[in-house]
Amino acid sequence: MEQNGKQQAGRSRGRWLLAAVTAVALVVGVALLLWPEPKKKLLLPPPPSPSPSPSSPAPSPSKVLPYPWFPAGSCFDHPQLSTVITSPEARPCAQGHDAESISNPLLPEGLTSDFAIGKALRELCKAPAATTEQRQGGGTYYGYPISPDLTFYKQGYRDATCGLAASNHQGGAKLQAPLR
Repeated sequence: MEQNGKQQAGRSRGRWLLAAVTAVALVVGVALLLWPEPKKKLLLPPPPSPSPSPSSPAPSPSKVLPYPWFPAGSCFDHPQLSTVITSPEARPCAQGHDAESISNPLLPEGLTSDFAIGKALRELCKAPAATTEQRQGGGTYYGYPISPDLTFYKQGYRDATCGLAASNHQGGAKLQAPLR
């Protein structure tokens, strides 16, 4: 009987040791998963140079900006309108696409919030949207403005995109050809 008691005590200690090791491993695993990553510095390109003088050559039709921007006449899909992408992407206008860029206004100076940027861009896009919608000869279209956020605006970026879309929600109707 004495030997049986020792075996039970040994198994009990083994089970306790296994439970303790498992608990420690679990705590270490959770700590590693939740450990914050070191902060990476975001390297942003320098702000755009001042407007060219009248004697300068015309700028190229495409720009490289640190935020989505599409030249007028180009077509694109946007994650707020498409379920299959995570960032805005250019698309051929002859195939299904979410929106078409109809204008590229420059935002005015002095805006102090993302709300003010959005409001100013919606106002800048009204006239081009109305003109483009009228040329389509009917149908329902939605303005789809894309602008820099306040961080980029404060760095001097002012280029924006006025888009026109066939839907105002994710997974909605797509444009099937270039706008007129």
